[in-house]
Amino acid sequence: MGRWLAFTPLLVFAVMAIYFGMGLREDPGAIPSQLIDEPLPAFDLPPVAGAEAGLSNSDLAGHVSLVNVFGSWCPPCAIEHPMLMQIARSQIVPIYGVDWRDTPEAGAAWLERHGNPYTAVGLDPESHLAIDLGITGAPESFLVDASGRVRYRHVGIITQQDWDETLLPLIRELEAS
Repeated sequence: MGRWLAFTPLLVFAVMAIYFGMGLREDPGAIPSQLIDEPLPAFDLPPVAGAEAGLSNSDLAGHVSLVNVFGSWCPPCAIEHPMLMQIARSQIVPIYGVDWRDTPEAGAAWLERHGNPYTAVGLDPESHLAIDLGITGAPESFLVDASGRVRYRHVGIITQQDWDETLLPLIRELEAS
């Protein structure tokens, strides 16, 4: 019996390693959203410093939109940002920014330093919209159709592959319907 007890920690470690290893195969971008096919929550966010207007859900009405949640404090957001600038230059879809958990000055300074790909930016310092959207971390993006319904949620950095294989085809499909 004593020999079996000696192997217990090793057995527990092996079981945990298998369990966590299986979880690592999951795609974190595949986190389901309760908002898919539901209207985007109503919101009216103030602007970042120096901007005349913030962002509200009415800004998204009548056209397909990409809503991107970012923060000046977010290293992955800085990695994603050149891709957002590229998307903005293509003029295929307007991008709207939600500056999450930032001060008006920090968000404005970050956009000044990195460039502003957004048609409009709203500030969500208290996470009210982020909670309504079910944000798990930044960056996260939502594809919203012309009627204001969420059609797709992307968790994490938008890469060229994500754009080419997922977002762009969805945008074209939504615009055609």
